[in-house]
This record gives sequence, C-alpha cells and structure tokens, in this order.
Amino acid sequence: MNNIKKIGLTALAGSLVTLGSHAGEMSVSGGINTVLKFGKGGGNTTRTIGSDRDVSFSGGGELDNGTTFSMTATTNDNHAISSSTTTITTPSFGSFSIGTDNGSASYMYDEEVPTAYEQVSDGKDTASNKVGDFMDNNSIMYTSPTLELLGASVTAHLGYSPQASDPASAPGDGAQVTYSESVGAGHEAGLTISYEGLKVGVYGAERDRTVPKVAAATGNYESDEFNGAWYAKYSMGPVTIGYSEFYLDAGVTSAISTSSTTTAKTRRSAGGLYTGDQMSIAFNVNDNMSISYTTSDETYDTQDDHKSGVTTDDDVTETIDAIQIAYSMGGMSIKAYNMEVTNANQDDDVADQSITEIALGFAF
Repeated sequence: MNNIKKIGLTALAGSLVTLGSHAGEMSVSGGINTVLKFGKGGGNTTRTIGSDRDVSFSGGGELDNGTTFSMTATTNDNHAISSSTTTITTPSFGSFSIGTDNGSASYMYDEEVPTAYEQVSDGKDTASNKVGDFMDNNSIMYTSPTLELLGASVTAHLGYSPQASDPASAPGDGAQVTYSESVGAGHEAGLTISYEGLKVGVYGAERDRTVPKVAAATGNYESDEFNGAWYAKYSMGPVTIGYSEFYLDAGVTSAISTSSTTTAKTRRSAGGLYTGDQMSIAFNVNDNMSISYTTSDETYDTQDDHKSGVTTDDDVTETIDAIQIAYSMGGMSIKAYNMEVTNANQDDDVADQSITEIALGFAF
C-alpha cells in the first residue's frame, strides 16, 4: 500500500512540474479619440464634440506543457471596466475564453462586412448589431483549433452563458451579473471557413425565457429567443467586398398588434421579427488610406396573432447608406463617415436623417 502511495505521489509531483508556469508579462495600451458629430432630421439634429479615452491592460504567461493564458481588461472614461476577458489556449484542443462585454462569439459574425472606419451600428443603432449580444454576461466560449480541409481553414465557436441578460455595463472585479427572472441561459455556435481570398461565417444564438408563455398584463406571447447571421467576404488585392444577412426573433409576439408603420419600434420589446442584409465594398488606396461604402436594409415584421382575427400590414424597412474614409500616420488617425438613414427605427413617417462624424485619434 505504501508503495502505491509513493507511486501516486511521484506521478502527482511529476504532473505539477509539467504544468509549471514561466514568468508572465504585462503591457498597457490605449487610445484617445476626439469626435465631432453632427446630424439633422428625424429628431436626430445634433452638433457636438466628444472625447473617448480607453486604456487596456493585457497580461499572460505560458505553462511548461505549452498551454498559454492571457487576460485583457479595458477601462472607459469613468475608470470602470468596460470589458474583460481571460483566455486559456491549449496546444492541441483549442482555447477557452471567459469574459464579459466582448467575451462572446457574436462579435465575429454580426455586421461582418468590410468598412474603412466603423460598423453602421456605431452611428445608428441597428437590430443586426444585437444578434447574440445577450451572450455578453460572463459567458464562456470555446474556440476549436483551425482545421485544414480540402485547402480550406475551418474554425468553430461554442458559447454558454448561465444568465444571458446582456448588462448595460460590465460586472465589477469578481462580481456576478444581476439575476433576471425573465431570461435564463444562453447558447451560441458559429462556424468560419476561409479559402484563399474568401471567408464565410454562419452563427446562431438562443436564450431561454423563464416568464409565462402568456403575460396577461400585456397580452403578449413570449417564448425562447433565437438570433442568427451569416456573411461572406472576398478580397482581391486592395478591394474587399462583403455581404451579410441576419434574423432576430426576440420571442415576443403581440396577441393583437398595436404597432403601426408610423411608430418607432423598440428592438427586442416590439412583438415582431427583424430581418435584414448589408452589402459593402472597401478599397485600400495605399498603406495609409482606405475608403468604403455600405448599404443596410432592416425590415420589421409585426407577426400578428392570426388567432385573434386581427391582422395588419405593418412591415417597414429601415435603410442606411454609409460612406467612410480613414487615413493613418503612425499612431495618429483621421476617420470620418456620412450616413443617410430612411425610416429610422422602422417608422416610415419620420424625416430622413443625415449623420456625419469626424474623429481624430491617437494610439499609444
């Protein structure tokens, strides 16, 4: 028996030596952006100057068996943590990420079309940007090793969040997200395939709803939520073109539709479905300058309850056309966009909007 104990202790000691870690490293980076933004039409008239200051802390190390670990935390203007992610990468079995705000796979698939500056949702809130964002609550994501298949590179993503309620701000250090009685766990899966200049991705996310199927106070039917998106991008030298589609079902269906074509829709609260697509082309003029054009269409479908005998034709499409330009000189950049918006928030009697932003940035 003593010999068996000695053998066991020897094996344990050997494994601990194998998993020993090297000294880690820490780095700090950041950025400063001064933004001039102005617009008109549809209640969007504004003329402001804003500043954005972010500082990111990154650190990590490596174990003797080749496994690496890393951490990234970003603070905002209020010196609060805006995002935080810890990643463990194994030599053969892929990586595991635990984090909040940007810890989910949704950011790799939603609005994944080429742009010179920003996604169109950064200038105008869109439903396409909300695909899978409920996975931001301290979720865990698995990324598979990249597999080579018939000349193509294939990578898979799987994610789980026990409380998929998408907080307004990231939880503090060591804290948990606030419990929500209306929603439960969230699940996500994505697949990316790259072949020479072509890259294709498909993504789906679902979260459980724990509220009753029928809420008597509102007359709404509520069920599990499903979001999905797919994209394709192709690069030809300095030119990249892209196309993406999305689907967002918040699991809320009005018993009798109260929406109309002349009412702004609140995403995930309105009893209907959102579908849409984006197309984009980007051109790298040289190593420092790039331009792009993006067009986005998002349609809201009321999904009337036909059992009630009340049906309406309230589908409205919001259209966004954006031109962007970016120029960099080392750590300094100048970027700008102009967006023309029609039927903002799926309201067809609101005035057309024109939004322009010019940003001066410094990275360190």
